[in-house]
Amino acid sequence: MPTITIFKDDLESLLTSEGGVARGIPMAQLEDWLMLVKGELKGHNPETGELRIELQDSNRPDLWCCEGIARQIRIKQQGRLKPYPFFDKTPTSPHHLIVKPGMEQVRPYVAACTAKGYRVTEKGLAQLIQTQEKLADIFGRKRKTVSIGIYQLRNITFPVTYELVKPDEVRFTPLGMETAMTLSEILMVHPKGLEYGPILAVQSLLPILRDAKAQPLSFPPIINSREIGEVRVGDDELFVEVTGTDLRMVILSLNIFAANLADRGAIIEPVEVRYPTSTVLGTRVKTPQDFGKPATIQMKAIEQALGQELGEVMVKQALEAYGYDVSAEKGSVKAKLPPYRHDLMHTMDVVEDVAMSRGYAEFTPVMPAQFTVGGLSPIEQLSDRSRELMVGLGFQEIISNILGSPDQYCRAMRLEGTEWGRTVEVDNVMSLSFSCLRQWMLPSLLRIEAASSRAFYPHRLFEAGDVAIPDGIHELGSRTETMIGALIAHATTHFSEIHSCLDVLCYYLGKDYSLEPLQHPSFLEGRAGRILVSGKPVGVIGEVHPEVLERWQISMPVVAFDLNLSKLMGLG
Repeated sequence: MPTITIFKDDLESLLTSEGGVARGIPMAQLEDWLMLVKGELKGHNPETGELRIELQDSNRPDLWCCEGIARQIRIKQQGRLKPYPFFDKTPTSPHHLIVKPGMEQVRPYVAACTAKGYRVTEKGLAQLIQTQEKLADIFGRKRKTVSIGIYQLRNITFPVTYELVKPDEVRFTPLGMETAMTLSEILMVHPKGLEYGPILAVQSLLPILRDAKAQPLSFPPIINSREIGEVRVGDDELFVEVTGTDLRMVILSLNIFAANLADRGAIIEPVEVRYPTSTVLGTRVKTPQDFGKPATIQMKAIEQALGQELGEVMVKQALEAYGYDVSAEKGSVKAKLPPYRHDLMHTMDVVEDVAMSRGYAEFTPVMPAQFTVGGLSPIEQLSDRSRELMVGLGFQEIISNILGSPDQYCRAMRLEGTEWGRTVEVDNVMSLSFSCLRQWMLPSLLRIEAASSRAFYPHRLFEAGDVAIPDGIHELGSRTETMIGALIAHATTHFSEIHSCLDVLCYYLGKDYSLEPLQHPSFLEGRAGRILVSGKPVGVIGEVHPEVLERWQISMPVVAFDLNLSKLMGLG
């Protein structure tokens, strides 16, 4: 979860209404207010006024800054959100940003605005930089989907152009350097180029932002120009741009920045982005932009979840005091998030905000109506017993993530195009490294073995856990089963060694088993078998194929077995 650093007097000034004077906030009061943003005070330096706050909500990037925390507290105090006029749909914008053809193949989307009238302070600049970094690194996945640039507006001549150039075509002095460099030199020499260069590794043409005088503003998502993109204390005219691969994420990030600067007193002017082809929001997109839509929530769902009758009026007040635009109807409310939020995915999101706005102390605890006694399920009892036996046999337990990649679960195991290689895939995946669910335990064990080459041999590893098996007959298209896998690795290991461990495990579990020859792509031919209990297959055992070991970069022979405990339950 993100942890941010802010200054107490800066927070106090943002909480003060227009024309007022910042007042000291008792620390106890501040900690109570932090509950509104699911924040926890982790540290306070009384000498500098520095506060370290950990935020428990990864879906609210608008709260990862001093301005966002102050805004949420201020809305609660005032009972509703102060309108931001720059989000209104105006027919024209004084500034234009032109996206040239070809950008859709590299980094297609951009949003921008100007901010005038706020003179940047030292603490304000620190917050701008921190917000920029948090949004780009966490929300923007290390700048892959979102990156942000802030510039001195007075040095920019509109329209700004977003286009592709050859790596050695443009030269400018990047932030942190003294000499001008080409884009290819920035990727090879500049620290940010080395860190974020892989984002553009396969591109022959690179993105650049330039103004009407052909002055480079930045090389997104790598680094700004030092001449235009170095904001200093005292600057009072700023230009903010966001580039990325997801249009709504790009606009949302700009909306957050615009709201933050407006809260500090800046006048925000939108920028019209002109695309060569149509986007989901059209070819001419004014940014910042309120692209959210209202959702109708049934009162019955809210009251049932919170266990208390509230009524439309009370729910409307609670949501308005949390920043929503709300209209109440009979039996339901129509709620719309503020423009700097886009995290309404389910009715329970609204329910949570109602509870937080009212305060959890307002709800009366309800004791359970029925008395129940908890206990382990039979499969967990069998799993625990298996773990005890494996530890007694000298194996070390590991715990792995059920999510992984097809590269690990299929290609590295020589299972491409086979029935053994079928996996349950994650829809709308965020990362290929976590795009499918494991279908057996051996890849998880090999991943640990591959990282353990410096540890003394022999290695004896095991894991008991869940796997996902594709099943077209099942109502969900797959079924979850519990398996146990074991692995032995050293220079002289062989089939008989792992077979003896399986023999002891099944003996103490009270299961009679047999083996039959099996041809399996992950094991050596003639050195693998199917494990049978009561004539039904419950697992596999064998010597791991050398090609599999090579793909995992494992230098020692490996033997292993995989046993399905769920199938074992009703057999033998």
